[in-house]
Amino acid sequence: MRGIICFPLAPFTEDDQLDLAALERDVDELLRHPFCAINAPAGISEIFSLDVEEAVAIVRKTVELVRGRMPVIGSVCFNTPLARAMARGMEEAGADALLVLPPYYVQPAEEGLLAYYRRIGETCGLPLIIYSRGWAAFTPDQVARLAETVPTLEMWKDGQADGRTLQRIMAKVGDRLVWIGGAGDDCGAVYAGIGIRAFTSSVSAILPRLALAWGEAALAGDFDRLNSLLARYVHPLFALRGRKRGYEVAVMKKAAELVGRPCGRPRPPIPELSPAEVKELERWLASCAEFA
Repeated sequence: MRGIICFPLAPFTEDDQLDLAALERDVDELLRHPFCAINAPAGISEIFSLDVEEAVAIVRKTVELVRGRMPVIGSVCFNTPLARAMARGMEEAGADALLVLPPYYVQPAEEGLLAYYRRIGETCGLPLIIYSRGWAAFTPDQVARLAETVPTLEMWKDGQADGRTLQRIMAKVGDRLVWIGGAGDDCGAVYAGIGIRAFTSSVSAILPRLALAWGEAALAGDFDRLNSLLARYVHPLFALRGRKRGYEVAVMKKAAELVGRPCGRPRPPIPELSPAEVKELERWLASCAEFA
């Protein structure tokens, strides 16, 4: 796993139904670019707003369209029974790996969390990627125990943006796991600086060429170009995304509409942007004209 992992957004119709025709349009657009994998659905794809059947349908459609050109990563979450149902369905649909998001129960005892990941791993034969985000922060020893307890655990996606702790985890576990930088495009320089070579990019959903440009700079160790791209284009976008909880999704869905690939409104409880913020987003997209 080396390069940029891309995301399509989860498109909905006006009556809030999953829009697989729009998904097909967006996946076809992503397939025009040399991403190293596609993660559908994921957090940016509103995985928490989908039911099991919808999540599996997105994986099935994505696999159908990709036709083996890059790995397809599904995502599972919520609780053990629902995550296992998603895992079974996504394996049958042809997924190549599963991203496992934290469970609904916040900060459980360590043995309960180990059981959550182990039981999902026992459900199917797909490689697992644990996504460390929010409250699901781990010590180096805990990650080492997870690697010992869950044989199918093959990758680790960081969503904490804590470079100090992540370096200690990587030093402890070594090449037992593949490391993925996943806190956001704006953390690309931090991840590249500590030796990570696979990155997720929500920017890929709207401006694939911008995502690939910073990814290429990161892989080449060209920190002058990488930091220039992040400062000029990525940081302003993430400042808007960070303005309100849920805007990490709402901003990207509105941006997709503004670049001519509408995918409907986000499902509640994700809020929508104000008219003034839409104008701000329009100005940002105009500043990115070279990557349109």
